[in-house]
Amino acid sequence: MTTERPHLAVIGAGPAGLAATVAAASHGVRVTLVDAAPEAGGQFYRQPAAELRARRPEALHHQWRTWERLRDGLRTHVRAGLVRHLTDHHVWCVERRPGVGAHPGFTVHTLLGPEQQDPAEVRADAVLLATGGYEKVLPFPGWTLPGVVTAGGAQAMLKGTLTVSGRTAVVAGTGPLLLPVASGLAAAGVEVAALVESAAPKSFVRRTRALAVEPGKVAEGARYAAGLLRHRVRLLSGHTVIEAHGAERLEAVTVAALDPDGRVRPGTGRRIACDTLAVGHGMLPHTDLAETLGCRLDGPNVHADEEQRTDVPGVWAAGESTGIGGAALALAEGHIAGHSAAARLHGTEPDPNAWAAAGRTRTRLRAFFAALDDVYAPPAHWTEQITDDTVVCRCEEVTGGEIRAAVADLGAGDLRTVKLLTRAGMGWCQGRMCAPAVAGLTGCGSTASRRPFARPVPLGVLARAGEDDTV
Repeated sequence: MTTERPHLAVIGAGPAGLAATVAAASHGVRVTLVDAAPEAGGQFYRQPAAELRARRPEALHHQWRTWERLRDGLRTHVRAGLVRHLTDHHVWCVERRPGVGAHPGFTVHTLLGPEQQDPAEVRADAVLLATGGYEKVLPFPGWTLPGVVTAGGAQAMLKGTLTVSGRTAVVAGTGPLLLPVASGLAAAGVEVAALVESAAPKSFVRRTRALAVEPGKVAEGARYAAGLLRHRVRLLSGHTVIEAHGAERLEAVTVAALDPDGRVRPGTGRRIACDTLAVGHGMLPHTDLAETLGCRLDGPNVHADEEQRTDVPGVWAAGESTGIGGAALALAEGHIAGHSAAARLHGTEPDPNAWAAAGRTRTRLRAFFAALDDVYAPPAHWTEQITDDTVVCRCEEVTGGEIRAAVADLGAGDLRTVKLLTRAGMGWCQGRMCAPAVAGLTGCGSTASRRPFARPVPLGVLARAGEDDTV
């Protein structure tokens, strides 16, 4: 592979990372695409394992032709030697290193394979973060029972393994992800007993004008809804799950109606038998690597300018890390970021005309998803359903009562103090799963973590840092 060309490291092979890789390579930049999955595509384009010999994998996806164009573009650039695709590489840190010029250079530290051993390094002139997002989890009594999964987890299981976790499911929570999850499960033969959406229909009516900026997305939602009608899935809007029941595993859930203030209406609870509960309350951006590099955050999102540049020279960000907005927005941002990075690495000013169409798409979709964020906000008083014996931090088995006591009895006034007093957030996930719940229970605002590492790292790897193989 030619070494004279500028070198860009793209982290994440979902829609944003793929679009950025293809765009940058098309302009003569060497790209190393680093991803933790065994195949490109990310969560949105997750493919069944080759061993399963799926006859029609496209049946589990929409925008399949877009995926084929991205896949074929990646393969073309790999064959040409412009792109190197590192699969099964888990990035645990990105550090800046001294250099000359506008782009000082970066070292991407990775661990290889399912065991996350065999450390390796990628050295590049610039970095593009396309790290995606993860699901927001809000606890409730019984949510730790086997059979309770996240909505995205249920979808990933179906797409990646062609399996489902049970025969009868309830899909619950809030957000646009619930519709494709319920539709996919129903199409796979699962009896979807109910789709429980906490947003009320009038929330959509109040934002009709804002949602109308993207009629294609509205039509997509209507198609999902029509599919659910064909499968006779009961829709309970303005409702929420208040408890999951079962001895050894999930047997039923209780759902109840919400009043206009987001509180459970007394006497409206109903029990629904099921062996699977797929529950989700939206998404959060993955910002660990950006925070480590010192990138500015706007709320939970990585700040990026019109070129998708962060405020750290040589670092671009695209996709869900800059704001949750789905695959189409991620593709547009990735396209813009790839063009910008290529131009800047070649020492020229980017031509905005090169991404004019993508820029218009980005503007429309950002407005659309800003309206959806208002519609799909979790119920305002969801914390009232967390009993004192409800486990909130699964890793350290910290209950709601212990977290409340840290504030009321021990005087904790911020999340770090709550963490030190209760160990909530000290487990394997480092608070990624429980932090929203802890923040909601305590009333403490979330702050940037600035962890030095994006995932747990063996001590032996740290001891050999700087001596690892360069790939």
